[in-house]
Amino acid sequence: MLSIKELKKEMSKVLIGREKEIDLLLIALLQEGHVLLESVPGTGKTLLAKTFAQCIEGDFKRIQFTPDVLPSDVTGIQFFNPKTQEFELRTGPVVTNVLLADEINRATPRTQASLLEVMEERQITIDGETVGLEPPFIVVATQNPIESQQGTFPLPAAQLDRFLLKIPFTYPTFEEERSILNRFKTGHLQTVEKVMSLSDIQSLSSQVKEVYISEDIQTYILQITRETRSHEWVEVGASPRASLALLKASQAQAFISGRNFVNPQDVVAVASFVLQHRVQLTVEASLTKTPEEVMDRVIEMVMLPVEAGQTK
Repeated sequence: MLSIKELKKEMSKVLIGREKEIDLLLIALLQEGHVLLESVPGTGKTLLAKTFAQCIEGDFKRIQFTPDVLPSDVTGIQFFNPKTQEFELRTGPVVTNVLLADEINRATPRTQASLLEVMEERQITIDGETVGLEPPFIVVATQNPIESQQGTFPLPAAQLDRFLLKIPFTYPTFEEERSILNRFKTGHLQTVEKVMSLSDIQSLSSQVKEVYISEDIQTYILQITRETRSHEWVEVGASPRASLALLKASQAQAFISGRNFVNPQDVVAVASFVLQHRVQLTVEASLTKTPEEVMDRVIEMVMLPVEAGQTK
């Protein structure tokens, strides 16, 4: 757990008031998931992703998505080498440990689809040749919702479902924003050090999978996802994959909180981030409510377990 504390400390050198977002990134990293950051421009989404990558060992690549980015720009190509008179494989930026997919909704649907295989199976296929990725591998994608009308392509459900978590970025509080002004007014950013090795990540990931989750908590998770399928504000509810994602995120939430068992509060802490992008609201609900508001209501409607086993 020391490396987790060190990572949080390093990231706090640059980021102010983003403790929850940092925890959610850690949850995704430890459970081999991906994260979608959504907010208006200028709230620090890219800074969060870059700082996170700088604190861990391994390769970091960034793709600035625009409509003219091709699938081959993402995954790679087979090219003919005139010197050797043979075709050679040149892999794209997805072959890395941390991939920042900046403004992912500016990519065309065809280019977005090029990420499906690598996000789900941790491999890419180029002209019939398959290349596996070494763990860890995490995609941190950003998108700006206010630009959904022009020059953007909304992510389809299949793409959204590949993200373990969707994190809406809120504005900082008044005092947090004052601290940002004071910290950055000179224009000199503090540097951060790499404090989490690849072996640390693999070890911590193995420990997360051993976090105990009782049958009562599993039932609670299933009740929440099933409630999304019958709620009057939801047109399409969460899938069984969403139930599994909620279980895994709850395990990681318990782990970074210093416990070896999951309690109901762990599930509540991550449920909205896991489920909000996996449900489709009714037309009526979408006119007056946000996905976050709907998920809060869904969670409220499911009764907390009275007692949950804490040990095996």
